Amino acid sequence: MKMKPSKLVTLALLTAALSSRAALYTFTFNGPFANSGNVPDGNLSGWADPQNLGGMYQQITALQVKLNITGGYNGDLYAYISHDNVLIPLLNRVGVGSGNAFGSSDSGFNVTFTASGTDIHNASAGGGQLTGTYAADGRTISPLSPAAAFDTASRVALSAYNNLDPNGLWYLFISDVSAGGGLSHVNSWELDIAAVPEPVGIAMGIFAALVVFGSVYRKLMSCAKPAQARIAKR
Repeated sequence: MKMKPSKLVTLALLTAALSSRAALYTFTFNGPFANSGNVPDGNLSGWADPQNLGGMYQQITALQVKLNITGGYNGDLYAYISHDNVLIPLLNRVGVGSGNAFGSSDSGFNVTFTASGTDIHNASAGGGQLTGTYAADGRTISPLSPAAAFDTASRVALSAYNNLDPNGLWYLFISDVSAGGGLSHVNSWELDIAAVPEPVGIAMGIFAALVVFGSVYRKLMSCAKPAQARIAKR
C-alpha cells in the first residue's frame, strides 16, 4: 500500500513530537545549609532544606533522590521529601522492628532512592556508611511508633510523584528522634527528575505543525496542478 506524501509527513511529525519530548533534570544541593547541615541530635523539630525549582516540563515520569549524610546513628533518623502536598518518607528509623527497638547502628548514608528495589529499612553496612541504591523506606507511621509497628506499616513509593508538575517547592526534612549516637551531617542531596510536557501541550504542538504543513502542502499542490494541465495538453 502506497502512502501519500501528506500522510508520510504527518507520521514523521507525530513520531518526532512524541520521541523528542522527554527530558532529565538534575538538581544538586550542597549548601550552604541551615545549621551548617547539622541535624540536631534528639530533636523532633529537625533540619530542613526547601528548594524552589522551575523551568521543567510539566509532568513527572520518574524521580530519584540522592542523599549524602555522614556521622550519627542511622536508626535514629527520620527523613522525608515533600512536593505538591505529597510526602514520601525516605528514611524511617532504618532497622527498627520486632526485636530491634534501636534500629541500625550504621553511621551515615550515601544512597540513591528509587521508586522500586531493595527496601532500605532492612539494609546494613555493618557499622559504616550505608551506600547503594534502594527503594525509599516509605513507612507512613510516626517514627516514635512501637518497634513492632514498623514490620507491618503501609508504604508509599516515589512513584506517587508521577504525573505531577515538578515545578515549584521541594522540601527535604530530616530529624534525629532519639538523643545519643552522635551528630548527623548533611553533605548534599540531589533530585533527578524525568519529565514530559502535559499531553495537551503535545497535542497542541502537533496540531499547529499539521496546520502549517497542510497550508503549505495545499499551496504547492495548487501551483502544481496548472503546470500538470499544460504538460497534458502538449
